[in-house]
Amino acid sequence: MRYAVATFGCRVNQADSLQLEMELRARGCTRASIDDADLVVVNSCSVTATADQGVRQMLRRVNRLNPDARVLATGCYVSRDPDTIAELPGAVTVVSNDEKHTIVDRLLPGEETTASRFGDGPGACGASVSPVAIGRVAFMLRVQTGCDQPCSYCVIPSTRGRGRSLDAARVLAAVGHAADCGFKEVVLTGVHLGSYGRDLDPSACLLDLLRTLDMHPSTVTFRISSLEPMDCPPEVVDFVAASGRFAPHFHLPLQHASDAMLRRMRRPYTLDIYRRVVDRVRDRMPHAGIGSDLIAGFPGEQDGDARLTRDYVSSSPLTYVHVFPYSPRPGTEATRLDGRVAGSLVRERARGLREVGADRSARFRNSLVGAVRPGLTLEGGGVVLTDNYLKVSVPPGHGGNERVHVQITSAEPLAGEIQ
Repeated sequence: MRYAVATFGCRVNQADSLQLEMELRARGCTRASIDDADLVVVNSCSVTATADQGVRQMLRRVNRLNPDARVLATGCYVSRDPDTIAELPGAVTVVSNDEKHTIVDRLLPGEETTASRFGDGPGACGASVSPVAIGRVAFMLRVQTGCDQPCSYCVIPSTRGRGRSLDAARVLAAVGHAADCGFKEVVLTGVHLGSYGRDLDPSACLLDLLRTLDMHPSTVTFRISSLEPMDCPPEVVDFVAASGRFAPHFHLPLQHASDAMLRRMRRPYTLDIYRRVVDRVRDRMPHAGIGSDLIAGFPGEQDGDARLTRDYVSSSPLTYVHVFPYSPRPGTEATRLDGRVAGSLVRERARGLREVGADRSARFRNSLVGAVRPGLTLEGGGVVLTDNYLKVSVPPGHGGNERVHVQITSAEPLAGEIQ
């Protein structure tokens, strides 16, 4: 069977799609384009209204380009509003997040895996999840899902459920599998990654997992996905700085620099707490990439609140930002808050934050001209993803998924030479 997977949203969804592809390929399925596939899976996101719209557009496109394909929709939008998805053109099968792990068994009941048919030698099974086969050099590994600390604007806890963690033994086994398949970097992802281990018996914490992974016998390196600032204590920062095996890259969502707005968002920290976290990262790792998420136009946001965020970002150690115009999500507390900001003003404030973020990114890139950073060549070999999360264009001559050192020779455009 030929399949195609369209993934929307966060790295957790990317990890889920990777797992789905692994299972499909292990049962002899092959990847195809959307218009040629027998099966199309759309893994949806619902973090914003724009994400919802993109999912609906994709499902309509699939129906138009490939009306004979079997179409299956899963993910957060499906979990939040399955009826809307089911009513779209075409016979769309909906599968909630809670049942996502059953998709392949539903599609191919009783099918043996390629491994059981052909053994452990080279061939379809051995190549099924290689970086070349799936078109990415980083292995997305979901070690946690769900969230027990809902923010007032966020619909995801209702679509992902309570926090659940993968025990360390299963994480280690997955890392070993990724290494055996040729992956050289593993990205640790979770809906609320910093809560890792709290639900396990005996309980554990993220730092315990990081220390365990640091001793893994393979040579893979690790990148930590998004961490909430209250879940990034000094011990985690210091461990990453000293390890040498974890990328000097932190993504720490701020959302807002106004403490009043943070309280309305139900974010359990203040700007001062956030500032101390990112300042420690910069102090311990001067070369680190530090990213953040920001919401513009949250209900009740005044000009002064917006100015606080803009001023903080402009003077902060952040190296890139993702800016989200506030989008009301059905069923969330924020939809009942007063003080809705006019759409034109939301867009204006978002545009201003993006401009400040772009300036921070440019300053970071310029500060690294002449520096040599380790990284991995991406597919095609013409781009290196550095440890501190820069995509550096390099001359041809290397394949994908190669460990290299690149000297940054230009900031605009970002380019370098492999050493």
